[in-house]
Amino acid sequence: MMDFAGFIAKDLGLTVGQVKNVISLFEEGATIPFIARYRKEHTGGMDEVALRSVFLKNEELTELDKRKKYIISVIEENGRLTPDLKKEIEECYDKVRLEDIYLPYRPKKATRAQTARNRGLEPLAKIIMSQRCSDLSQIARRFLKGEVLSEKEALEGASDIIAEWIAENPHNRNRIRNSISRHGRLMAKGAASGTKYADYEGYSSPLSRVQPHAFLALQRAESQKILRLSVESDDPGDVNSLLRNTLTHGCPKDCAQIIEDAVIDSYKRLLKPSVISEIMKELKERSDRESISLFSEALRQVLLSAPVSGYSVMAIDPGFRTGCKVVCIDRNGKLIDHDVIYPHQGMSKLTEAADIIEKLLKRHDIGIIALGDGTASRETEQFLRDHVNLGEIKIERVSEQGASIYSASETARKEFPDLDLTFRSAVSIGRRLQDPLAELVKIDPKSIGVGQYQHDVNQVLLKETLDFTVERCVNEVGVNLNTASPDLLAYVSGIGKSLSEKIVAYREEHGKFLSRKDLLKVPRFGAKAFEQASGFLRVPESSNPLDNSAVHPESYSVVEKMASAARIPIKDLLGNEAIISEINPGDFVNGETGLETVKDILEELLKPGRDPRQASEADWRDLTINSTDDIREGMILNGKIVNLTAFGAFVDLGIKTNGLIHISKISRKRISTPADVLRMWQIVRVKVIGIDRERDRISLSMIDL
Repeated sequence: MMDFAGFIAKDLGLTVGQVKNVISLFEEGATIPFIARYRKEHTGGMDEVALRSVFLKNEELTELDKRKKYIISVIEENGRLTPDLKKEIEECYDKVRLEDIYLPYRPKKATRAQTARNRGLEPLAKIIMSQRCSDLSQIARRFLKGEVLSEKEALEGASDIIAEWIAENPHNRNRIRNSISRHGRLMAKGAASGTKYADYEGYSSPLSRVQPHAFLALQRAESQKILRLSVESDDPGDVNSLLRNTLTHGCPKDCAQIIEDAVIDSYKRLLKPSVISEIMKELKERSDRESISLFSEALRQVLLSAPVSGYSVMAIDPGFRTGCKVVCIDRNGKLIDHDVIYPHQGMSKLTEAADIIEKLLKRHDIGIIALGDGTASRETEQFLRDHVNLGEIKIERVSEQGASIYSASETARKEFPDLDLTFRSAVSIGRRLQDPLAELVKIDPKSIGVGQYQHDVNQVLLKETLDFTVERCVNEVGVNLNTASPDLLAYVSGIGKSLSEKIVAYREEHGKFLSRKDLLKVPRFGAKAFEQASGFLRVPESSNPLDNSAVHPESYSVVEKMASAARIPIKDLLGNEAIISEINPGDFVNGETGLETVKDILEELLKPGRDPRQASEADWRDLTINSTDDIREGMILNGKIVNLTAFGAFVDLGIKTNGLIHISKISRKRISTPADVLRMWQIVRVKVIGIDRERDRISLSMIDL
């Protein structure tokens, strides 16, 4: 078999050495975040995405290798394996071609051809395909036995076998597959008017230009029996090419007619439907991959939203009939008070609600209000601004997506066993403002509300990709060992769910960790876990300042040498730009520590424990806009990006209905996706260019201002 490392290197544009080193590190139990951050010399500085590509490609080739061995064993058991066939299978690294090669040898179900074989007609089919038979009628009569009662039945059975041979020929399949892929069109038929799929009624697109979001929408419409999908491809050249590939010059007329009929039958009944099915499957897989990639990037941007720290927070989960659930949490996210108000049920209730809010604000020294963005959000914000003395206290609207799921989860029940789940939702809203990453890891990434058609894509691939995205974000930011929840710790490199629970249990029993080394006292937390995890964990209470930085414990000796050379304590080296700028990285390179690692150490020493998350945006809403009725074409408004898709970006305008900026209206430059120029929660200036009140849609533009 071809060397995996060489194949992966060629496929991904890497060196063989890089790939071999990465695979070796994986086999040693290293995680992607650890390799990306602390083994740059081994990988040539590959990031997490590149490392995961190697990991996935290696897994794919490993599975392909297993498939090849299985196929070889099946063909060998049937006594049909030749040295040339074995070599062809072993050297094949294309999944589609591999299955094409295997198809003629695959155990057959009850097909028409198999029925004909069972009746002893395969020799007749071979005689016809030899294209040298002089009296086909006389030859066919030799096969009249058993269930074959007539010459016509014999020839029809032979034709069925020939049709299957033609359909299973790898060359034929590849030729037709390429032709349909180039010339075929995806069509949608049916009535979609009055549904959310109205834009797809009469849809027609070349297969090569079908957009992932469109394909997923069409498939959903088909599953709901609103539309019917088909691939139209009736190129006469396809059948002619099969005939040229099958018939030889000088073939007797009666043989030629049977072969020609078999070719047409094979194309219509077997080859074309089979190839279209494969193309549709590949189109679905491509749509899944590209859509999941967009989901992943949007999730990453949400998770890396800037925290609003240093404040006690009042969080409000708004509602009309059931009231607004109000909670107060301290700077560390601990629940300190809760109540319910009914500001939307008459003046007396409104006055009472304002009084409750003002007392809570004063009692707990609240610095900011986190307001859920769901039902009654706008009305509750107006109530706060009009009837509550807020002073300098800001109101921040926070996404409620997934808050109700968290409130009913096992995690929430463990945190607040005696608290009504509606108040748990409010706590989650408040904590999302304080630290989005730490709170959002508690719920399934799919429930955070980014992307479209999440239930239509490959669920296994979606989960794996989104979990990887969460893991990447958690390790990029770093985690406070003494305050992190089990859910957050579980995403730290090398830890996982079981160890995270043991860490928290140890912390609850013995108190705060006073150093990174204390982790080794946790049951079942061994040297390998310490190697993989310690660099991503922060211990502010440690006497060693490096324990609160991204410098890995294996490199502490390097920092000690730097401090010694500068004749200052380590604590005075941290953040000391004047001294750090004078350090020559090459002076500290040795057999264990490479130049890239030393440069990373110096960068970390300049800004120890830095948070990579973006700064929060200022208040952006126009409070005179309360509903779609207040929107007019030509208006220029501020909005916040709340979803990125392949075809555009959805924008919160401060009302119930989000507007859409189509990808063509985002930038004057050509972009492949909205994520090329926009990010989640970004504040943008937009112009209203269309309003469809019947379908509750608002069209926006960033280039027509």
